[in-house]
Amino acid sequence: MQIRRLAVFSLMVLAVSALGRAQSTVTAHVVLPTQGKKTKSLDASNAVIWLTPIDNTVLPSRDPNAPKPRLVQRNKSFEPHILVVPVGAQVEFPNRDPFFHNVFSLFEGKRFDLGLYEAGSTRDVLFDKPGISYIFCNIHAEMSAVVIAINTPYYGISDRKGQIVVQNVAAGRYILHTWHEAAMPETLNGMTREVNISDSTSTLGMLRLPALVPPQAHKNMYGRDYTPPAPGTPAYEHP
Repeated sequence: MQIRRLAVFSLMVLAVSALGRAQSTVTAHVVLPTQGKKTKSLDASNAVIWLTPIDNTVLPSRDPNAPKPRLVQRNKSFEPHILVVPVGAQVEFPNRDPFFHNVFSLFEGKRFDLGLYEAGSTRDVLFDKPGISYIFCNIHAEMSAVVIAINTPYYGISDRKGQIVVQNVAAGRYILHTWHEAAMPETLNGMTREVNISDSTSTLGMLRLPALVPPQAHKNMYGRDYTPPAPGTPAYEHP
């Protein structure tokens, strides 16, 4: 019993010590591959970074009353295109279009098939492990999104200019992860590195992405090419 009390006391001291660390606003700037004079006009949005602690940093607890993350289907697209969620999050997939959708993910990350569901209805998916899930609709080939499930609240998504801001990061040592939809996985793995966050080192500097791969056409959930929905079927968009 005495040993157990000492162990609990030690954990409490460790937690208080970690939570009492200084917090910083961490910044980074994503730089896309140069393309001559067109570089300034490139859209550098939707690059994602996250910081995974590697020391005794205690992460903030999740708010049990926080609203569910949501990936909305509207105008034959997903909003937002990139969604970052904590592991264990239940993500809503509401259909706001006037026709059916069939959301699925059969590749990396979470695998699921929500089946056909009509306008105004919602389906949920539990993202119960870390990973990157590529989301599509089995009816509309132009629809795609990415859900990134991570075990840390410290993440940021770049704006069009490539700026990233991560608020309230506790001082400590972290592994920096970088992700971009058009970058090769092996390239992104090579950008992973250890960083130390403190009052004096709260910027990650330039994150230079190498050559990006143009989006590739994907198959439907049966591994076949997409065909327009036939009139009279639930997925057909009426004029």
